[in-house]
Order: sequence, then C-alpha cells, then structure tokens
Amino acid sequence: MKDVYAYIESNRERFLSELMDLVRQPSISSTGEGIPECARLVTEFTEACGVRARMIEGYGNPMIFGEAGPSDADQTVLIYGHYDVQPPDPLDAWTSPPFEPTIRNGRIYARGSADNKGQLFAQLKGLEAVLKVWGGLPVRVKVLFEGEEENGSKGLDGFVRDHRDMLACDLVYCADGGHSYGDRPEVVFGSRGMLYVEIEGQGPNRDLHSGNYGGVVDSPIERFCRLVSRLKDEKSKVKIPGFYDEVLEPTDLDLKALKALPDGEAGLMEDVGLARSVGDAEMPFHQRRGLYPTLNVNGFRGGHIGPGMKTIIPADAGLKIDMRLVERQTPDEIYGKLTDFLNESGFDDLEVTPLGKMTPWRTSLDDPRATCVIRAVSSAFGTEPYLVPSIGGSLPMASFKQIPGVPIFLVPYGQRDHNNHSPNENLAIENFINGVRTTANLLKELGTNPTEESKS
Repeated sequence: MKDVYAYIESNRERFLSELMDLVRQPSISSTGEGIPECARLVTEFTEACGVRARMIEGYGNPMIFGEAGPSDADQTVLIYGHYDVQPPDPLDAWTSPPFEPTIRNGRIYARGSADNKGQLFAQLKGLEAVLKVWGGLPVRVKVLFEGEEENGSKGLDGFVRDHRDMLACDLVYCADGGHSYGDRPEVVFGSRGMLYVEIEGQGPNRDLHSGNYGGVVDSPIERFCRLVSRLKDEKSKVKIPGFYDEVLEPTDLDLKALKALPDGEAGLMEDVGLARSVGDAEMPFHQRRGLYPTLNVNGFRGGHIGPGMKTIIPADAGLKIDMRLVERQTPDEIYGKLTDFLNESGFDDLEVTPLGKMTPWRTSLDDPRATCVIRAVSSAFGTEPYLVPSIGGSLPMASFKQIPGVPIFLVPYGQRDHNNHSPNENLAIENFINGVRTTANLLKELGTNPTEESKS
C-alpha cells in the first residue's frame, strides 16, 4: 500500500480541487435544484476514476451505477452513497456561502462537504488510487449513488428490488456521518429505522368562545395532551400494545462493544444543556441511544400561540411523531399497532397519515468480512476503531437486505463536529484523505479471502 498512499498524497491538491467542484454544484433533493446537473457531474467523476458508469432513470432522481474490476473475482463490494444535500437555509447563519466551498483551518466549509459528497468522493478517489497504481482491482467493485437520501430515499427500495441481480455482492459499504466518540474512527453495524406520522384531530366546526362553551365542548388540544400521556410513561417507555414484541435483544458481543464505548452521557447532556437523560436508568445509556426503540413528539399544532389573549376552544389540532425502530420491527407493523391503539382507545376519529418510513438494519459483529473493514479503517486512521452495534439515527441501507445474506457496514469518514444538516457544514481535509486511504485499504483487505482468514 506504500505506493498507493504515495499516489494519494501526490494527488492531494487535485483531489481537493475536484471535490470543491462537486460541492460547488447544488443538488437539493427537497426542491430539485441542481439535481440533473449534479447527477451528470458525479457520473463524469466516476468514469474518470476508471469505473464504467451510467445514470438510470425511473426511480425518482437519477441513480448512478458503475462497475469495475474482474467479473470472476472472489469478492464483490457494493459502495453506496448519495449526491443530494439538505437545503442550506438559514443562509445568514453561514460564515461563507454554502455553495462556495471555502477552506478554513484545514476544513472544507460547504453544503454537502461532509454529507455526503466529500465521503462519496473519497470512495471514488480510493478506487482511482488502486486502479492507477496496481493497474487493476483485486475485487469486483460496484457503486450506487442516489439523489434522494435527504428526501426519504423513496426510489431506493424499488430500484434494489428490480436490480437485485445487477447489484449482487458480498457486502455493502457506505461512508456517511461523523465520528460520535471524539477523534477515534468507528465501524457501525446497524441503524435504527423510522416511522414518521402526522395525526390530525377535528374539534368544533369553528373556534369557540371558551367562556360560553368551556366545560361542555372538548378541546382538540386537550385530547392530544391526553393521547400523548397514553403513548409513553414517565420513563419514556412506549405504551402501545405489542410495540416491543419483535425487538431484537442485544447479543453478548453487542453488549461488550457498547461497554467499550466511552461513557458519553454526561458530556452529551451538558452539550444539549440538560441535567439528565430520560429512559430506563437500569438500561445502559448507549443501549438506550441506539439499540432500543423510541417514540418522539416532533411538533404540536393548535390554538392561539401569538401575543396577548385569545380565549378560544380551537377547531382543530395536530401532532407529528417519529418512532425509531430496531431490528425485526417494521414500519408497517408499527403503523398497524399505532392505529389499532388509537381505534381501541377512543381516538378512532383522528386522521393518521404516514409521512416517511425506513426499515432498521443490523449486521452481526462477528460477520467474517467485518475483520477486513476494521483493518482497513485501522490502517488509514492509525488507530483501532470503535465498534458500534447500531446508531440511533436512520439510514436507508436496509433496502439492500433484499440481496439475500449480504452484510452492510457503515464507516463515517467525517469528524465529530461536521455540522451535517446545519449551517457551516464542514469536512476536515485529513478525514477526507484518511477516507480515501480507507477505501483503498478495504479493496486490498477484501482481496485476501476474508472468510477463510476469519475462520483460522
């Protein structure tokens, strides 16, 4: 790998210049701004690295698929990423314009620098380095870059279902997110899923005088307050019958990995300005944060919240709720349990609309190919990574579970304070370069028959 690392270092400035060109191109999936142009640009960059690539339409924003390496290789890795970004607002909170990438203090500041263009591009440059130095790849590589991850990945399930043969592989690899435990890298083996719903309730046919009607007309706001109190108890345990029936309990390996993580409870609470965390105090903090399902009220609409008095019983109200799910729970199953609960609890008149869903995914910590991923990260970053059984957030890689038996790995290349989804998003240049090295290392490690090696 010495020659590969030398190639990466000698081309560092070119890599950064090309990355700046990529993040300079807007690609906001929620509005569509710049999506076609960015899809073409990513396709061009992919082909320039030596990967045969094409855009595939018909599943929302264009999918970009590419292939390289010997067709008869023992191992095939599918690299997944996304080229779309979050909206940049509020614009006045940015130190420099979001689509004018700027380097300050060793970091690239721009929308998409970390999420996910910088990490996607690190994958491509790792591929390029191995191809240029070795003249070929030791494994088969497929890449899939989508343009709707920030808008729910609505087309990904259908695309994978319709192209399972084309996407067939031995593992799926994604670089996204940032290091959660300081400067030390990590390998993530799962993420929680999500069901997001909006619940609307109608009260009287108009706002009513609270003096004339108070005591005889029920307020929809108060009904929702009663509902929320019935959804969770004081320890944040969800009270929907059957909610926990399919929850996958952590294995001994999971618990060992969680115990090895730094105790971040006090620091996290201090960072968010709170005195203590919620939930079952007998359950380890990291287990509550990533391996246990939740229900969260995201928004509450209704009534008068402006200045001064307005003595009314409002005509309607609404809630928005997300439920983070763990392996074996499915969004459709939980949606059914929620609506059954509402119907059986006297809230059958409420209108429930699902707005988004993602299925949870997990890979066993003892999967044979995990050794290759861990070695690749260790060699690039110069330190052993933390092993994270599951993160609390939701990512769409469960779509790849439609490929039978394929393990999925997530390796964040971003630093902890990357400001993803926020103003002043940034990616440390050294993290980007280490990401390039990690991808190159992974190809080398996978070329050594990891299944046999892990058994020995």
